[in-house]
Amino acid sequence: MPKGYHIPQCSERDRLLIKEWTKSRTMESRLVERAKIIQRCLDGEPVKKIVEELKVRPNTVIDWRRRFDAKGIAGLTDLPRSGKPPKYTAEFRNEVLATLEMPPPLGQSVWDGPAVAKHLGASVHAVWRVLRKEGICLSRQRSWCVSTDPEFAAKAANIIGLYLNPPENALVISVDEKPSMQALERSTGYVETDNGKIVRGFKSTYKRHGTLNLFAALEVATGAIHTETTKLKRRVEFLEFMDNVMTELPTDREVHVILDNYCIHKRNDAWLSKHPNVFFHFTPTSASWLNQVEIWFGIMSRKALRGASFKSTEDLAKAINDFITAYGPTAKPFAWRKREVKGAQLKKYYH
Repeated sequence: MPKGYHIPQCSERDRLLIKEWTKSRTMESRLVERAKIIQRCLDGEPVKKIVEELKVRPNTVIDWRRRFDAKGIAGLTDLPRSGKPPKYTAEFRNEVLATLEMPPPLGQSVWDGPAVAKHLGASVHAVWRVLRKEGICLSRQRSWCVSTDPEFAAKAANIIGLYLNPPENALVISVDEKPSMQALERSTGYVETDNGKIVRGFKSTYKRHGTLNLFAALEVATGAIHTETTKLKRRVEFLEFMDNVMTELPTDREVHVILDNYCIHKRNDAWLSKHPNVFFHFTPTSASWLNQVEIWFGIMSRKALRGASFKSTEDLAKAINDFITAYGPTAKPFAWRKREVKGAQLKKYYH
């Protein structure tokens, strides 16, 4: 047999797989190239001819032919690699984390990647790798609200009990107000950014045309919403809104109203005495997020207010009413999914 001329041992199964690989458009190009080399070897072509046809080096053909001869189709895949050894050790990781616990450098309110790198005399890319691996995002922020109410557990249990197991034949409604919604007029549209992306844009300057307040009552069992816009949000407006809500609800059923601790919600004994079937339940201090109507406010703001332009408070009121009209037929109750309620909703420690 001439030098460089060798036909590897090959099973029929591997021969069929090699043929499929040579025609594949989805496999990695290096595997397709190796399959083409072996295909020609199986056809009895000499190394010199294979080198000329595939534009590869002779050693490449010989090496892959030898590996295929020894291991079959499995020999064409890359061997496991140990990878580049880490340049920075666990000690460097600990130094980065310890730095974040220290006061930030002069002139900065918080640490950032370059500041940590400068403090440690290390590469900023090495610092960022550590931060990414630890899941630390120095530029992202979240706020938290910790209730200091000594009766937090009891009050929270009372609210959640109304959601999950309301009194028999009773209505539960969540009530709150969204204050000082601004009627802002500004140009909006779609703009093209430097990288060619089309995004929603709005002009930086705007005109103010006043504000509106929105009172809302959410029926927890059905998701139905009762609303009213007002210029002011005093106690008198709140009680007038509650009067209007009561006219829309059955008079022969108990009505349990969930409220936060805003001042106009308190000291309404005279009104309650006129409505003996109505009972007010207050969320714990700094825990208005337990009130489900806040969820509806978020949906309304995203759908009807964000990115909009209003030439008057009348336009703003119309936008809100249009949203309510569209929302009504599809309204459904919100499912309470929190398995545990704590005063602090953050899992990590804070200072």
